[in-house]
Amino acid sequence: MFTGLVEEVGRMRSISRQGEAMKLTIGAEVVTRGVALGDSISVNGVCLTVTSYDAASFTADVMPETYRKSSLHLLKPGDSVNLERAMQAGARFGGHIVQGHVDGTGKVIARYVDANAIVFRIEPDTQEQLRYIIPKGSITIDGISLTVVEASNDHFTVSIIPHTLAGTALRLRQPGDTVNLESDIIGKYVDHLLHFRSGTQPAEKPQSKLTADYLTQHGFM
Repeated sequence: MFTGLVEEVGRMRSISRQGEAMKLTIGAEVVTRGVALGDSISVNGVCLTVTSYDAASFTADVMPETYRKSSLHLLKPGDSVNLERAMQAGARFGGHIVQGHVDGTGKVIARYVDANAIVFRIEPDTQEQLRYIIPKGSITIDGISLTVVEASNDHFTVSIIPHTLAGTALRLRQPGDTVNLESDIIGKYVDHLLHFRSGTQPAEKPQSKLTADYLTQHGFM
């Protein structure tokens, strides 16, 4: 589990591909401190397993499901990536619960200045992802824990302070770029449980029943 607080911006050293399988070697100095084989590291929001490492880099495999669901297949040697080690028990929880299991990708459709912040407008690649994106809720973008400002039927916005922008690879994202998206896990579990109890599947219900009255009726509030 991660918190969405990026520890370091790493750089892609090499990428090998075999169909929809990949092996990534990433240059890093912070997340490799104390690393061990089998450790989890979030790479642009995707939880990957360390298969080899040295003091200045680590290697991880990307399986076909991850290849298809994330933007990792778009990476090139030299690209910058957001990195975070798995959360330690007892550490400060500065972001929100991030699994590193991305729901899919989205496209940056606008970027503009709002006083001391930069606002990104993002359009998810599927309508289903918007189901779990709510104003003032949490969203993970390329591994960064952010707060949703506005959400509509086809896009959402986030506002980013200079510190976060400077310390992550998000500073490089421009309109047209693809980013990884992971919605708040709590909303996904509650939605699944409500549909399970009602005997329906989420795919059969394009309109969510998650209202305050509905949550109260079913014992969640």
